[in-house]
Order: sequence, then C-alpha cells, then structure tokens
Amino acid sequence: MKKVLFIFGTRPEAIKMAPLIKTFGSRKDQFITEVCVTAQHREMLDQVLDFFGIEPHFDLNLMKPNQTLFDITADSLKGLEDVLERVRPDMIFVQGDTTTAFVGALAGYYKKIKVAHIEAGLRSGNKFSPFPEEMNRILAGRVADFHFAPTPLAEKNLRAEAVNDNIYVVGNTVIDALFLGLDIIKQRGDDEYAKFYSFLDFNKRIILVTGHRRESFGKPFEAICSALKRIADRGDVSIVYPVHLNPNVQEPVKRILKDVHNVHLIPPVDYPKLIWLLNRSYLVLTDSGGIQEEAPSLGKPVLVMREVTERTEGVDAGTAMLVGADEELIVREATRLLDIPGEYEKMAHAANPYGDGTSSAKVADIVGNYFKGIIG
Repeated sequence: MKKVLFIFGTRPEAIKMAPLIKTFGSRKDQFITEVCVTAQHREMLDQVLDFFGIEPHFDLNLMKPNQTLFDITADSLKGLEDVLERVRPDMIFVQGDTTTAFVGALAGYYKKIKVAHIEAGLRSGNKFSPFPEEMNRILAGRVADFHFAPTPLAEKNLRAEAVNDNIYVVGNTVIDALFLGLDIIKQRGDDEYAKFYSFLDFNKRIILVTGHRRESFGKPFEAICSALKRIADRGDVSIVYPVHLNPNVQEPVKRILKDVHNVHLIPPVDYPKLIWLLNRSYLVLTDSGGIQEEAPSLGKPVLVMREVTERTEGVDAGTAMLVGADEELIVREATRLLDIPGEYEKMAHAANPYGDGTSSAKVADIVGNYFKGIIG
C-alpha cells in the first residue's frame, strides 16, 4: 500500500479536501491516508473537520493573533519538515491557492516527495489579484508533479506555462463536498438550520452575500454596500450577509448597512449553515472563490463582485457575471435577474463547468493507477 498525506490549513481547503480524504480513506486496500493541518485558520477549519468527521493525524496549530504572511510561511515550512520526516509519504496533496498549499508543495519538493496539486491551473492573470492567492497557486503548480485541473481552461493555462506532464481534468472537488454536505444535513435533519435562520421571511427572495477580499478594502467595499442598500430598498428581497471579522470589512458594512430594512448582517457561519442557506437562496453576490462554483450546481446565478476572477469558466458558461465593485452595475444586474424571469432562468439553467460530484473518485483512480505503474 502507498501512503498519502493531505496538507491543508484553511476552511476552503478543508471543504475541498474532505471528499478526497473520504474517498482515499475508503480504499484501504490501496492507500494509507493521513492528514496534517497547519491551522492557518483555526476555528473555521475545526468546524469543517467536525462536520465531515475528519480527525487530523498532525496539527501544527499555527494560528496566532495578527499573524502575517511571513509568519504563516516560515512557521508552516518548519513545522512540515518534522511531519514529513515522521510520515515519509509516497505522495503529498495540497489544494488551491493558500499559503499552506504553496508551503506544503515546497516542503514536498525539499524532501523529494511527489506532490499532487488539487484545483490546479486557475489564473486571474494579475499577480496581485487575488493577493497572495494568485502567486501561491502558480508557485505550487511549478513544484507539483501531478496537476488535477478542474476545467479544460485550467489545463490550457498550465500548458501555456510549459507544464505539460501529468495534467488531468477532473472537475472541482468543491462540488463533491457540496453534495456530500447536503446529504449529511438531510440525514441528520435540518431543524437546527431552519431555527437558526428563523429571522428570515422565506416568502421573499433570499440574496446571499459574501465579501471579504483585500483588493476591495476601502472605497470598493463602500460601493458594494451602497449597492446592497439600494437592492434591499426594493422590499421584496431579504439580503443575508455573513460578515467577515476583518475590521476592513466590518467597518463599512456596519456603517452603511446596519439599520437597513431587509438586510441581515450576521456573524460568519459554518459550512453546513452556509450551504443550507445557499440551497434556499435565489441569487448570490460574492467575491469568494468556491461559492462561484458551488452556487451554479444548485441553479443559483452568481454576480461576482471582483474586477477579475481566476474562475472565468463560470462567466463564459453563463452561470456567473463579473460586476466588480461598481455600484451601478451591481444594482442593474441584480435588478435584471430579479425582474426578468427569462434572464434569471438563462443563468440558473446554464451548465455548470466545474463538475458533477465525481472528482474525488477520478483523482483516486488516477493516483491508484500511477502507483500500479499503469500511468507514468
């Protein structure tokens, strides 16, 4: 059997790694599966681990107050040195674009261990947007030996950078996680979620908002909030905004939206509460990455409040639209989707380019065949 080690440190990584860990863990005749978390994020990471029933074998517990990118990078690299010495895996898995993903790949390279990069090949074309994620993903990709791309465009991006070996288009594991999560909620019952969101009038159309990107701090966030206020003034919608704890987000959001009727500002919610609400929403406004992929799987149009996105496939497919932090554009496009049923249906029923929920099985099959010598 071959030993595989999954390394991650944030909530988005944990969500997208969870179905992979479950899939590899179920193939006990092929793999010894171990998990290491850096805890780049602590509380939000733990919520996901608990929901999916994943217990890490190693926990670097690195999160500390006012940590910088320098702290995370240096502390993660040193911590992983000891873990790799103890585990001696045959392959390391890293996911996406976090500092943990980049450092995990680098640590594997230093130890001459095969590195598999999940969600490889996404590019915005701007190394400072998203920051530092764009460069984290590129650097992890330069180190990786296996590249599991979510879409043909991601594969094309890799080949344009002269990465030509071991690229596999498998979809995105975030879709696997979404379906797995909704199944868990269904099995356990959703009474706690309905109770949690009892303040909402579900006779109105629910608009889910997420926003926290560094590049939007300042005037762009104020414009986004002003747009939300104008949309709420329609009276026929309920806007739910789980507000990120960063002061650069909290200040403008509360100043502009705190007392606005039909706007509900709530603390950040855990993953199951988020996908429960997503499943019941009408429209999504976001600057987040994963939700651009999740929402279309449930037939929810997405307005992306960023100037550029590394997930252009959704825009090309018609499941998402870039509106930036342009107040007038946000209001105009939200109004179009709320008032013109045909325009809404066109986006809601566009084919999701990010996969069908079978990505984890495809990755496990490919890795299994590699270790069997079927593929090189």
